[in-house]
Amino acid sequence: MPELILASTSPYRRELFTRLGIPFRCEAPVCDEEAIKKEGHAPRELAERLAALKAQSLAGKHPGAILIGSDQLASGPAGILGKPGTRAAALAQLEALSGRTHELITALAVWRDGRLWMHTDVARLTMRALTRAELERYVDADRPFDCAGSYRLEARGIALFERIDAEDHSAIVGLPLMALAGQLRTLGLEVP
Repeated sequence: MPELILASTSPYRRELFTRLGIPFRCEAPVCDEEAIKKEGHAPRELAERLAALKAQSLAGKHPGAILIGSDQLASGPAGILGKPGTRAAALAQLEALSGRTHELITALAVWRDGRLWMHTDVARLTMRALTRAELERYVDADRPFDCAGSYRLEARGIALFERIDAEDHSAIVGLPLMALAGQLRTLGLEVP
């Protein structure tokens, strides 16, 4: 079996990948995400470009391996929402999303032997109208500073929403497992 490498340092993606029950390892991708973000791409295009670059960034170091990259961002009324980093930024993002519908875009790239396969999952999420006190209580509880859109749906963040429309709920956490499993089977791996 070829080596499987998830080009990510995300604990969420690592945890999701383990659900497939096949051996893999994680390695940090080598790409300047901030420079790419400044190029002015549309939300879906940006997520796809970053996912592809993450996977391809390890190709020279691991010839013959199956390299997997993923990127996720939220696209709301105020534009692209990435990881907030701070409490204040998380509250600002959540206030902008409160009572509105936005998209959570998760791009997946699989690179092997010079070939790139892409999949993008777009979920539509409707957040209920929330008070400042509710938002503060949530942010202090979940501390979603490393999550696009400032919420953790796998934790208390689910209570912020009134509707979620998604093809693959694992994509919402950061890695579309149904599409990934399908592509790995296409490449000859036994999943499950």
